[in-house]
Amino acid sequence: MIGVLIATVIAMILYLVGVIITVSISSLNASRVLKHGLILFGIGYLVTGIIFYLMMPAITVPNMLIANIIVAVVLIPLFLYVIQPGEKAETKVLKPLLLIFSIGLIGMIVVIILGFTTLDEANQRISVQQEDEAKPLTKDETPITVAPEFARNKIQKAMSAVPNPQFYDLGKLQVQKVDEEIVYVAPVEFAGFWKYLRGKETEGYFTISATNINAQPKFHESAMQYTNSSYFNKYVQRVIYNKYPHYIQSGEAQIEVDDDGKPWYVQTIYRPMHVTNKPNLEDVKVVVIDPVSGDMQMFDTKEAPAFIEGSISSEMATLENNYFGKYVHGWLNSVFGKRDVKIPNESGSESGVTPIFDENGDMFYFTDMTSPKENIDSALGYTLVDARSGELIYFGGKKNTAIMDSEGAKQIVNKQFPEKKWEGYMPVLYNIDGNPTWVVNVLDPNGLHKQFAYIKANDSDFAVFGDTANQTLDAYRMALLQAPGNVGATEDKVTEPISGEVDRVLVTSTEQGQVVQFLLTNDSTIYIVNASKSPLAIFLEKGDRINAEVQLLDNGTATVEEMTIEGLTQ
Repeated sequence: MIGVLIATVIAMILYLVGVIITVSISSLNASRVLKHGLILFGIGYLVTGIIFYLMMPAITVPNMLIANIIVAVVLIPLFLYVIQPGEKAETKVLKPLLLIFSIGLIGMIVVIILGFTTLDEANQRISVQQEDEAKPLTKDETPITVAPEFARNKIQKAMSAVPNPQFYDLGKLQVQKVDEEIVYVAPVEFAGFWKYLRGKETEGYFTISATNINAQPKFHESAMQYTNSSYFNKYVQRVIYNKYPHYIQSGEAQIEVDDDGKPWYVQTIYRPMHVTNKPNLEDVKVVVIDPVSGDMQMFDTKEAPAFIEGSISSEMATLENNYFGKYVHGWLNSVFGKRDVKIPNESGSESGVTPIFDENGDMFYFTDMTSPKENIDSALGYTLVDARSGELIYFGGKKNTAIMDSEGAKQIVNKQFPEKKWEGYMPVLYNIDGNPTWVVNVLDPNGLHKQFAYIKANDSDFAVFGDTANQTLDAYRMALLQAPGNVGATEDKVTEPISGEVDRVLVTSTEQGQVVQFLLTNDSTIYIVNASKSPLAIFLEKGDRINAEVQLLDNGTATVEEMTIEGLTQ
């Protein structure tokens, strides 16, 4: 309650100044005027306190200034009426009261203007690492291939595993790495006020794989009293507000699970800059709260306990992307000139961003950036926001210019199944054998997973659909090999020399050309070469000896970049 009490006192300051001025200069009995002023103060304090208890406004200059003006506008006219019922207020009292109202309004206007002018500074306070080349995500990084809508749909069907399921609803899904597996974690939340009064505590949380569409949800029993759906002083946001009322909370608290399977609520908070509500991105904190005892601790985001992947909330990452892209040269430029302005797309799975994990197991929020000009669906680059430190990495060089943005990728999927009304969700850009590729979930109107789509980012006509991620990946790779005009891997590809005797050969003919697949003696790797790259490969026979430079893939295959066949090419 401390945060509410402090905020309410601050909100009454302008009214108290008005009462003091009236007592000091009014011709009426001073003690009587003061008595009525204090009575109204008590009533106003009670009503304002109740409102603040429900709304929990952070103690910042804009919030408290607005609160003071509203309270004074309501209480001071009532105060003047009470001390002189039915009579016109004294002119010598009205003039200074109007003056303080005017000062308050001017202050509000100044704060609003400063809110716009500090956007440039907000942009400059972002920790940014610029990369010359807009590299796609490599296959070593892990996109979340299961859409949250599909995961939620599956978990909803498993709610019968919860004791007294009629008391509960499913809470916010949060992606996390638990026991080396990337999963969605979803708390069981109260279904309403009366359910809270009867249940007192929730029963636990669900986990479900975020990378395997065939995985089933698992319920974990772990009673929680302090939750996002609890009421009064066990509501997580209110508990945090009462201890840290000077901080603004970013989004809804999310649940993360430690190494022992114990859930914790995690909330990103920040201090505003100067006299605005704009976040100081150099002073972002995270509060970790025990849902059983309500004990909490605040950390710098990158110093949070190791089990916490998302100490930076998805809402904060989205805000950071907006400040980075829109206000690179300040607010005026974002409205008029728009020089160097980039607009983040909102195609992500969480508040417009999509979490991914790199090869080290670190989580980032992915977002592609596009032009502010309408009817432009090409990407200017993309950002990765470190989910623990908040550092933003922008990839925006020339190598991958003219690739479609995430909205364009979704539209390709939407146009593929108009009669079924299947739509694309959660597009993620990553590298498949050197080709920037959009991987898109295809869901039906009920949120059920139907297919995967792999779309070449620089060729809107190059799209492959399949039922499973691996099946679609293999088909996509084969399509890349069969396309004569495909440029292949990037200059950064790593090749290895191989040599041996051919044991099996298969030549496949398609409308796009011929592809040769072969095995070497005592080697299980399937080697694939496009005949347009090595024309003599179609004459391979069992027993031929070859020397080649190949790029090993992650599915037991390898693409041949260069090849010589003894007796044919020598």
